[in-house]
Amino acid sequence: MKKRQIVVRRDRSGRCSDTSASTYGSVRYRECQKNHAANMGGHAVDGCREFMASGVEGTAAAFTCAACGCHRNFHRREVDTEVVCESS
Repeated sequence: MKKRQIVVRRDRSGRCSDTSASTYGSVRYRECQKNHAANMGGHAVDGCREFMASGVEGTAAAFTCAACGCHRNFHRREVDTEVVCESS
């Protein structure tokens, strides 16, 4: 009987003791962190909570947020890594 262990973590520091491990990752872009008042010496963000692509994957519009109009790089990147270890 094969046992399957699934570990979900936010960093890649952990190791699996077995050699038959698979790593799966997904990336989500969260709240916008663009400082709209930087040229005046202040700090103001627009309140956009999560990145929503304006266009289809593979087009230039996919990098622009439909909610706030900012580029995807201004949104906080969140990586979820899932490591699957199979042992017998």
